[in-house]
Amino acid sequence: MSLFWRIFSLNAVGLIAAAALLLGPVTVSTPVLPGEALAVVVGLAALLAANALVLRIGLAPLQRLGRAMATADLLRPGARAPVAGPAETAALITTYNTMLDRLEAERAVGAARALSAQERERHRIARELHDEVGQTLTAVLLQLKRVADRVPVELREEVGQAQEATRAGLDEIRRIARRLRPGVLEELGLPSALRSLAAEFTTHGLTVRHHVPGDLPRLTEESELVVYRIAQEGLTNTARHAAADRAEVRLSPVTGGVELLVRDDGKGLGGAPEGSGISGMRERALLIGAALSLEPAPGRGTDIRLRIPAATAEPR
Repeated sequence: MSLFWRIFSLNAVGLIAAAALLLGPVTVSTPVLPGEALAVVVGLAALLAANALVLRIGLAPLQRLGRAMATADLLRPGARAPVAGPAETAALITTYNTMLDRLEAERAVGAARALSAQERERHRIARELHDEVGQTLTAVLLQLKRVADRVPVELREEVGQAQEATRAGLDEIRRIARRLRPGVLEELGLPSALRSLAAEFTTHGLTVRHHVPGDLPRLTEESELVVYRIAQEGLTNTARHAAADRAEVRLSPVTGGVELLVRDDGKGLGGAPEGSGISGMRERALLIGAALSLEPAPGRGTDIRLRIPAATAEPR
C-alpha cells in the first residue's frame, strides 16, 4: 500500500469513528463529566499513536535513503540503499540506486581515460627527459672532462665539482625517468619491477623488504601496471610521511585472485583525511575491479592491501 493510502485510510477511520459517535447514542454533557473527558482523551491519544506509527513505518525507508546518500562514495562502489517501504518510497530508492549505478559506470570510464592519458604523458615526459635532457647533460659531462684535462691546476677542483654536479643531475634525471616510465616492468615483468622498486626506496633511513615469488598467476598488462603504481605510491607515502624504519612489499596468490601488500612500521594514518595519492590508488583499483583497503598494521604502521580478482588474473 502506498504512503498516501496508508495515511488517508487511518485518517478516514478516525473521522468515521468520530462521526459515528456523534450520530450515535454517545453524548457529551455540559459541563463535561470526568468519564467522558477520559474517553475523549484516550480516543484522541489512540488516533495520534496510530498516525505516528504509520508515519514512522512509512518514512523509515526515506531516512535510510538519506543516510545512504550522505555516506555514498564513488571510490567505494557497491553500497546501495535497500529497497523497502511504500510504493512511492520504493520507486524513489530504486531510482537512486539506478542513478548511482550510472554515476559509477561513468566515473569508471572517465577515470580510465584520465589515467590512460596520464600514463601516455608520463611516457612522453620520461622519453624527453632521457633522450633530450639526458643526452644534453651527457654532452656537458664529456665537455667538462675535456676541459678538465686542459685547465690550470688551480681550476681543476672547481671543474671537478662541476663534473660531479652534472653527474648527480644526470643520475637524478634518469631516476625520475625510470619512475615516470617503469621500463623494467615492460622488459622483465612485474616481479622484477617490484624488486627493483623495493631496492630503489631502500635508503639510509628506510629498509624495504620484498617477497615476490615467481610462480604467481599471470596478470593482464593493465593489472600489472596498476599493481606497480599502487606499490610505488604506497612506498612514496611511506618514505615521505610515515617516519618508518622498515617497509615490506609482498605479492602473493590468494583464494580468488592475487593480493599486493605494502606494509610499514610508521606512525599510521591516524585520523588524517585521504589525500590525492590514496584517491589515485582507489581510482586505479577500480579500473581493474580490484579491492583496495588501508588499515592499521599489526603493532604499528599501515597496511595497504590490493586484492585483484581472478577475473583479471590468467593462469600460467
